[in-house]
Amino acid sequence: MNMLEQIQAQLQALSKSERKVAEQILAAPQQAMHSSIATLAAAAGVSEPTVNRFCHRMGTRGFPDFKLQLAQSLAKGPNWVSRDVEENDSVESYSHKIFDSALAGLNRVRQQLDMAVIQQAVRALTRANKIAFFGLGASAVVAHDATNKFLRFNLPVIWSEDIVIQRMSCINSGPNDVFVLISHTGRTKNMIELARLARVNASTVLAITSPGSPLAAEATLALTLDVPEDTDIYLPMVSRLAQLTMVDVLATGFTLERGTSFRENLKRVKEALRDSRLEKQVQTEINARQNN
Repeated sequence: MNMLEQIQAQLQALSKSERKVAEQILAAPQQAMHSSIATLAAAAGVSEPTVNRFCHRMGTRGFPDFKLQLAQSLAKGPNWVSRDVEENDSVESYSHKIFDSALAGLNRVRQQLDMAVIQQAVRALTRANKIAFFGLGASAVVAHDATNKFLRFNLPVIWSEDIVIQRMSCINSGPNDVFVLISHTGRTKNMIELARLARVNASTVLAITSPGSPLAAEATLALTLDVPEDTDIYLPMVSRLAQLTMVDVLATGFTLERGTSFRENLKRVKEALRDSRLEKQVQTEINARQNN
């Protein structure tokens, strides 16, 4: 096993403080490789001796030797898809690995959710005059999905992946507006700037992001999803699924918070959309003809 695989394999056997170091490294191995021991300790929220203990636990002679082995792991050439996938994996192998990784990642996030913060976020959304969902890159897709859900809720909803429109929306915001900013790394400069612009106008900023990120620090409320996926190297996979699931949690909380009378509006929306689809029986008959 290379160093990243070794860390992952021993994760559950580590002490609580050592696990914080491991999770920080797994989340951003490139950053860890270039960090000093003080920087890594601060990022993980532990002491420098804890980092040293972790390095020895991984079978290295100390932090410099650990960084060398970490660099060798990364230098072998990532496949740019997933840390779990090997070059010679069969279709069955990499398919199972991706599904296993997704299930494990979602379960990890679920166990670490802060229910009090989720409740505060739901209440902020239900009291909003206007909600905006913004993200860039892969997170823009999640923001679009959120908009698609909340448009059913009979209140103004904004979505755009154009940073100029995003900026103008934040600049023209007010105290009763809620901005949901989505970024796995929480280090995207534009997202951090949007949070600052919105908060200047006393708008509420909900960040769906990684714990300890700059975006989390700028937000009114941070819905942190602890997914050890380095999207600087790999395709966004589990992180995107976790974001989409959090959107589902917020949408569900929103409908429950609004009460029974509000859910009647959802029923009307569903009924209005029904004519845009083929009836299930008709579709079944079409499929049967195509198969014959």
